[in-house]
Amino acid sequence: MTSASVQNYLKAIYQLQETCETVTTTALAQHLDISAASATNMIKKLARLKLVRHSPYHGVELTTAGEKMALEVLRHHRLIELFLAEALGVPWEEVHAEAEKIEHVISEDLEDRIANFLGDPERDPHGDPIPTKAGHVERPLYQSLMDVGAGQSAVISRVSDQNPDHLKHFSKLGLIPDATVDVLHREPFEGPLRVRVNSGNEHTLDETLARAIWVSPPTIQKTKLKVKK
Repeated sequence: MTSASVQNYLKAIYQLQETCETVTTTALAQHLDISAASATNMIKKLARLKLVRHSPYHGVELTTAGEKMALEVLRHHRLIELFLAEALGVPWEEVHAEAEKIEHVISEDLEDRIANFLGDPERDPHGDPIPTKAGHVERPLYQSLMDVGAGQSAVISRVSDQNPDHLKHFSKLGLIPDATVDVLHREPFEGPLRVRVNSGNEHTLDETLARAIWVSPPTIQKTKLKVKK
């Protein structure tokens, strides 16, 4: 058995590895909202346990054993999120915080029961892939909505679950997984985007919000969209 603290570190390193070429001590400390000294001490402990590899210029990376543990915790977390949302009706902006409290204590039997109840799902409420029981996880190609050009359309694959207020806003606007977004206009120099959701309402998104949404590769539809110059 590993402690909840160790599991949290492994999960955080895994999530950072998905978006960063090098996971630094500073990045890990910021992600977990702890001091750099605390992160350094835990990294040394994880290295002694052979759960991570660490070098000053190459950052920290999970070993095979460390990744297996991280994926197990992520499976618990994302199954719990989906169960809370679908079975209990908990709003999607609240399930992440609740799952953080429960993910370390559920048994493997309860994990199996939840998975069976939900029909062995592949994604959580925010679109994040749920690792399989065997420790495999889908790694589809994503890009930020911020990187989609004017005149292009894309389908939302996932949204960040880190900010509950953002999630409330996204839900209100219909910016949820599987929604289609047409980028109608974008200001230069990382300016805001004007988007249309599911060929209906139009909304303006700033950079922070647009970067919290990931989409599947877009399809160029300049002949179909009315693109503002």
